[in-house]
Amino acid sequence: MLDTQPRTPNRRRVYLMRHGAVTYFDGVTGRPVLPEQVRLNEDGLVQARAAGEAFRAAGVRFDRVIVSGLPRTVETAELVLKHSDQSALVPQVWPEWQEIRGGRLGEIPQAELTQAFTGLQRSPVAESQRFLNGESVGELLDRVLGGVARLQADPDWDCALLVLHGVVNAAFLSHAVTGGQRLMLGSWVQSPACINVLDVAPPRGEQPGDWLLRVCNFAPTQPLHAHERSTTMEALYAQYLRYRDQRDLRDPRDPSDSREPRG
Repeated sequence: MLDTQPRTPNRRRVYLMRHGAVTYFDGVTGRPVLPEQVRLNEDGLVQARAAGEAFRAAGVRFDRVIVSGLPRTVETAELVLKHSDQSALVPQVWPEWQEIRGGRLGEIPQAELTQAFTGLQRSPVAESQRFLNGESVGELLDRVLGGVARLQADPDWDCALLVLHGVVNAAFLSHAVTGGQRLMLGSWVQSPACINVLDVAPPRGEQPGDWLLRVCNFAPTQPLHAHERSTTMEALYAQYLRYRDQRDLRDPRDPSDSREPRG
């Protein structure tokens, strides 16, 4: 008798997270904090613990954990592992998945501020679009998709936890849901410590592997996002405008306008 049952591809599982909440502006001075130094705030600690507890309750076991290397992703991953009873796993650092890099906020003309902060929310995003006068979307895609190809080519994992960043996750998800295209869709909302669940089948010859998106932007502390209406960059833009107004009241020549906050 012929076997007419459909065959299930040997899919592997990716849990793609964004890091927990951080505070990009100093609570005393109001100045931006260097993105390379910012750590989880109290909300972020709670969110990361809740994510770990969700993985533990579901019985999820990872055999690979990857972070971007920036403190907020490392701290989130460590808390997730601790609260899912998997602290023996050591996260790997893949710097190609660091967040999109911006320039100096003070160098952006007033008339271009709104576009600079929110331009990545439009779909599709042109590869020439720069993030806060810094790295372009095309440059981001070069390294992020290189990391995706590296992950897919590695046969030594079955269930991976990736703790990355908002815009990096958007690039990853855009690639996955468009059949492996090089494309940035700006409408992916990534809440702090959210979890995306994807399956990927092995590549077929020269063709990229097939991706399935099972869950997107699941936030364990507020799964229905009942109190969210703005994006991260919209909130950061409002914070930056308050900081800039305070700075101008102090000394309009103040050169301390640090580099950009990031997701």
